[in-house]
Amino acid sequence: MAKHGKKYLDALKKVDEARAYEPKEAVGLVKETSITKFDGTVEVHIRLGVDPRHADQQVRDVVVLPHGLGKIVRIIAFVQGPAVTIAREAGADYIGDDEMIAKIQGGWTDFDVAIATPDMMGKVGRLGRILGPRGLMPNPKAGTVVPVEDIVRVINESKAGRVEFRVDKTSNLHVPIGKVSFDAKKIFENFAALMEAVKKARPAATKGIYIKRVTITSTMGPGIRVDPIQAQSMVVTE
Repeated sequence: MAKHGKKYLDALKKVDEARAYEPKEAVGLVKETSITKFDGTVEVHIRLGVDPRHADQQVRDVVVLPHGLGKIVRIIAFVQGPAVTIAREAGADYIGDDEMIAKIQGGWTDFDVAIATPDMMGKVGRLGRILGPRGLMPNPKAGTVVPVEDIVRVINESKAGRVEFRVDKTSNLHVPIGKVSFDAKKIFENFAALMEAVKKARPAATKGIYIKRVTITSTMGPGIRVDPIQAQSMVVTE
């Protein structure tokens, strides 16, 4: 078992590990139990009642967080022709041309989101071994392979806080929803937006309880269990 430092153990004392908290209380507690000197990330971990070994029980979608992630999002756009100017003017940090593709093949992945037009996927496909394991491969299901007319929208959403979530092999989702420095209302509303998106992404083939367990935590902080029923009833308040 990993040994924890004094700061973590002190923070853990504030959490009742046997209790599933009401969402607003959990958000307040995640801010209170943050132990890092830097501005930690708030993450939500969700245990789903799906079997990801089956193609019809995959959970993969995107959510645009109303208050963003609190970080600069670096975007590469794999485009060509007139789309290059469109992507640059929309705010793409890099253009995935042949030179950039060669750079990525050499191991460079200094970006957070990759977007591509369908006509570039033949070239982008060569990067699967590098981008796939890092979750950076453009994919139609994730809304990152789009026609030229959608480039501006996708870049704007990505800059604003568009987050992809995807169930892992253990039937869990791990999704960042902001920074500890956000006020509680912003964290709550980002949390609510995520829960709504996860509910909508429920596969038709899923039987029984879909959202089994919800935990919110900060970087290096203790996990705080959230009542899954109440978490699914969260709404973004005006």
